[in-house]
Amino acid sequence: MMHIEISIKQQTLTLFEHAHHVKAKYNISTAANGAGCEKNSGCTPLGVHVIRAKIGDGAQPNTVFVGRRPTGEVLTPELMTAFPGRDWILTRILWLSGTEPGKNRLGNVDTMQRYIYIHGTPDNVVLGKAGSHGCIRMRNTDIIALFDAVCVGTLVFISADEHK
Repeated sequence: MMHIEISIKQQTLTLFEHAHHVKAKYNISTAANGAGCEKNSGCTPLGVHVIRAKIGDGAQPNTVFVGRRPTGEVLTPELMTAFPGRDWILTRILWLSGTEPGKNRLGNVDTMQRYIYIHGTPDNVVLGKAGSHGCIRMRNTDIIALFDAVCVGTLVFISADEHK
């Protein structure tokens, strides 16, 4: 069965096909605030998650999303200059939902209610080091490949250490 493992320490996302066969490995960027599950923490949540929804199928690379909806814009240098502090959500969204009540699901620690995604980011964003507002950022070409390879319900394991 396919699953994803995200290492905050290594800043990598690994897609596994079957138990231990690596299908793909990507550099990512997780939260600048580190690991944590509480609402409004700006942290990347830990534990076992599932892909709750896949958003953006067929969208052009660099399509801009706000509130999980395409804005009709495609990211350009001019748009980046107009909104310099914006945390860009681009191309595709894999919306995560926690599976562990009290850790990453329900109450003050609900990953889905925190709107934590795996999503595309501008090409000039440095990957391989923490820098997001909580989500997992990927290159646009990488998020397209990952999006096409997984389905809703795919397990996602997020750890602060090496892969589990």
